[in-house]
Amino acid sequence: MSGAADWRPAAPLERLRERAALLAGIRDFFLRAGVLEVETPVCSVGANTDPHIESMATRYRGPGAARGVTLYLHTSPEFAMKRLLAAGSGPIYQICRVFRDGEAGRLHNPEFTMLEWYRPGFDHHRLIDEVAALLSHLLPRPLPVQRISYGELFQRELGVDPHVSTADRLRALAVAQGIGGAQALDLTDRDAWLDLLMSHCIEPGLGRGTLCFVYDYPASQASLARIARDGTHPVAERFELYMEGVELANGFHELADPLEQRHRFEADLERREGAGLPRMPMDERLLAALEAGLPSCAGVALGVDRLLMCLCGARHIEQVLAFPLERA
Repeated sequence: MSGAADWRPAAPLERLRERAALLAGIRDFFLRAGVLEVETPVCSVGANTDPHIESMATRYRGPGAARGVTLYLHTSPEFAMKRLLAAGSGPIYQICRVFRDGEAGRLHNPEFTMLEWYRPGFDHHRLIDEVAALLSHLLPRPLPVQRISYGELFQRELGVDPHVSTADRLRALAVAQGIGGAQALDLTDRDAWLDLLMSHCIEPGLGRGTLCFVYDYPASQASLARIARDGTHPVAERFELYMEGVELANGFHELADPLEQRHRFEADLERREGAGLPRMPMDERLLAALEAGLPSCAGVALGVDRLLMCLCGARHIEQVLAFPLERA
């Protein structure tokens, strides 16, 4: 974008005042709860290995031993915050800017604001309680809270068990649901079909007038969460929060096993290689912290910009940012 007026902020000043009030409300909540605010580096030698997330990189030009080292802008402060937890920090939170390459659209800006916090001694269900309490503190009026497992949600909305349905069964369902281009998609990964069905057929209706927490995802979608059994199937002990059809938060009962974490990083890198994506360096300092001992804890990341969108009724993320990418 160029022109005489593109120096102006995209969001109206009243919206920026609402953002400031939201940040103040978040800090007030955690101050009252006794959770320590921390800051961690934006740049790191370790990167996110997730094949669905792309890191931005820069190079340090010196002086010192790190001269010439490639540094990655964090996609989340998670790894550094877990190092603090392993060092005995106790409950901590952070509000920071994070960066993800290739993400732009109605709900995405490559640079955005994230709230992330960790609670030693919590599992994902107890953390859901605290997320609901935070939203109750921030919203102008309380909303009813809905909790539903991932399996129950797919059974209710689409009549399938996501834990056992084959890729062929999910593909046929996507075609039957009228998802554009589904017939031509060459996807052999069950999770890819589940994500497609979730985003097109289920997500838009979640959290309409409620705070909707979806929990216990398929074990194949564990990411950095622990895996348990729900009585029948192994499930990832994680949750996502939806409000007005928008995913606001993603939480985990955090994996603490360093060997299993390394295995998952390596599996990520294999998937990246198979997809023709660049290999990302694993965060060895995180793995060392897990080896030293991460306390049993749960953590969650919440998109502050998306929350502000829901609070003020904005339809596009640019309406709540002073200077989105096109005006940066």
